[in-house]
Amino acid sequence: MTIIFITGANKGLGRETARRLIELGHTVLVGARNPEQGAEAAATLGARFVPIDVTDDASVTAAAAAADVAEHEGSIDVLINNAGIHGPAGDSSTLTGADALGVFDVNLAGAVRTTTAFLPLLRRSSDPVIVNVSSGMGSLAITHDPSRFESSAIAPLYSASKAALTMLTTQYAKALPDIRINAADPGYTATDLNGHSGPQTVTEGTDAIVGLATERPGAGSGRFVDRTGEIAW
Repeated sequence: MTIIFITGANKGLGRETARRLIELGHTVLVGARNPEQGAEAAATLGARFVPIDVTDDASVTAAAAAADVAEHEGSIDVLINNAGIHGPAGDSSTLTGADALGVFDVNLAGAVRTTTAFLPLLRRSSDPVIVNVSSGMGSLAITHDPSRFESSAIAPLYSASKAALTMLTTQYAKALPDIRINAADPGYTATDLNGHSGPQTVTEGTDAIVGLATERPGAGSGRFVDRTGEIAW
């Protein structure tokens, strides 16, 4: 039985990923910062709620250590670093250092904190997997393609943080060869992150995430994947 931990799983892509993985028969741990929303999501989906704030070292350690996951499940097979924020969009002339630190603290440092904390639990699995939920908004190839929506969207900090997350993924894949680590581009999906303006449903938006979380052992590491397959970065 595969045990999967998902951050930011109380709504949007995280919640739909949890729903689909539970439907496939996996054990899912719903990680969320908001205790009420996290508990509601877990109860509705048939999962277990684990409080976690990816910007707080103590919270992440408590979620991964003996106090919670190690005590209850003992190990995990898949970690999905899904928690993320959008940050300021449009005019970049008023961006501040604090704006940048806030977005990167969640989207990049949050993934670092969670990965480090959960590595001991992942290494107890026979086939450990990490899926980082990145974005085509952080791809040079996609954001320079005039046929893509991403080429006209202005979200400097979000895009930069997702570019960094994809690079972090490739570096982790080299540094941690015992774990399969890949990045997923959900595509432009209707969620709270974009005011539900995306043309894709959350189910379509989770295709790449679910695919990476459930693919066969030895499928490869250090890849950037959307719902159609591997993509350029």
